Amino acid sequence: MKKILMFPITILIYAKKGFKYLFGGGVGGIKDAPKEKKLEGVELDRELARVKAESTEFKREDVEEQLRKNRPKLLSFRYIVRGRNGNIVKGIFDAEDQDAVRIFLTNEGYEIISIKQRSKWDVDVNIGGNKISRGDLSFSLTQLATYIRAGIPLIDSMRILARQTSKAQLRRIYDRVVYELVVGCNFSTALERQGDAFPRLLINMIKTSEMTGDLAGTLDEMADYYTQMERSRKQMISALIYPAVIFTVAVGAVIFIIMFVVPQFVDMFASNNAELPGITVFIINVSDFLANYWWALALGILTILIVYHWLFKNVRAFRKTMQTFYMKLPIIGNVIIYNEVANLTRTFSSLLNHSVFITDSMEILSQISDNEIYKGIINRTLIGLSKGAKISETFRGEWAFPVVAYEMLVTGESTGQLALMMEKVADHYQALHANAVTTIKSLIEPIIICFLAVAVGFIVMSIIIPMFDLYGQL
Repeated sequence: MKKILMFPITILIYAKKGFKYLFGGGVGGIKDAPKEKKLEGVELDRELARVKAESTEFKREDVEEQLRKNRPKLLSFRYIVRGRNGNIVKGIFDAEDQDAVRIFLTNEGYEIISIKQRSKWDVDVNIGGNKISRGDLSFSLTQLATYIRAGIPLIDSMRILARQTSKAQLRRIYDRVVYELVVGCNFSTALERQGDAFPRLLINMIKTSEMTGDLAGTLDEMADYYTQMERSRKQMISALIYPAVIFTVAVGAVIFIIMFVVPQFVDMFASNNAELPGITVFIINVSDFLANYWWALALGILTILIVYHWLFKNVRAFRKTMQTFYMKLPIIGNVIIYNEVANLTRTFSSLLNHSVFITDSMEILSQISDNEIYKGIINRTLIGLSKGAKISETFRGEWAFPVVAYEMLVTGESTGQLALMMEKVADHYQALHANAVTTIKSLIEPIIICFLAVAVGFIVMSIIIPMFDLYGQL
């Protein structure tokens, strides 16, 4: 109850700490920060760029990036074909020229009806972007592993995935993978050439499996991994949607009372020339404002949300400040930290189990994380590794990395069981995350009920007090 009553004050305190943290003042954390100044923002980016330029461990990535840049520009074509079962299939395919599209579709067993290059005005409306969702990815990886274990060649397995999907964007990506495999690329390269459709983690895992020969096993492991990630994401969404819906309903009920119920009593007070107390005048003014300027209020809220979304997406300093603020909130902050730590350590464990180099693992973790605080920790770790430091030396004192997780990291490094320790950390914080989500759900309902009781009680009092005065005058 004390935490609930102190919640507004706590928000202001942590907001101040968040802005102080952004401008170099530091934030108190789970553990005291190291005395030496930590690299942040532009300084961190410059130092990391310098390390990558000088270190031989990053040269391979530069070569791969150069190969991607030197690829010929692909053109986009719309095609209409007839399948073996007589069904008409429409789709989009990217290739160097029209002949390449024709040859590919013919080899896939389609009867070509038409192929036409897309004009610059022919734009796809693709709200979800080019990325494959975790749910689709997990299902496809499970199927692919099953086909390969059944003895079906990889190319044929990908053809089956492309033909059975009902999503045009997904079929387009799978067709492109088949095309790359047909022209001689290995599987990891074929996935990598699809832009950001496939996660970097998956691509690097498949690269490792191509060297070990256990592709089916890797696909199964990655399917389980993305299933767990999707489950965590849905838990987070559930934790946010439930209180948002309840709060919206509560606010809607209060607004309805103010806009449609209060005016009925205002007319009665006006007809009897009643003297109104301050609380009633306040409610009447609020009612008049909502009745006359609701559109301005709605427009203002919409503008704030759009500006916030743009700043959060495009301004890293703002994004880091807000993420710090959210992670410092009571209860809600624990949900975010537990989820981030669980995802970070589980991914790190998977990479280590597949013999991915430490620097490559950290680079992948930096790319797949959307949290600027953890990105900073990982980038500082990359710089430390280039100087011969241990991973634990960078993670020491980081407020966003709990002490329990840090001690397990130190133990894993000292015993040579880092992958196992990270897996145990992931399981532990996954359980804590689930408990924290349950706590939020159990707390939010009484909080909203209290809010409703106070708001409605305030409105009722504003109506009852002048009514008693009015009856006293009769």
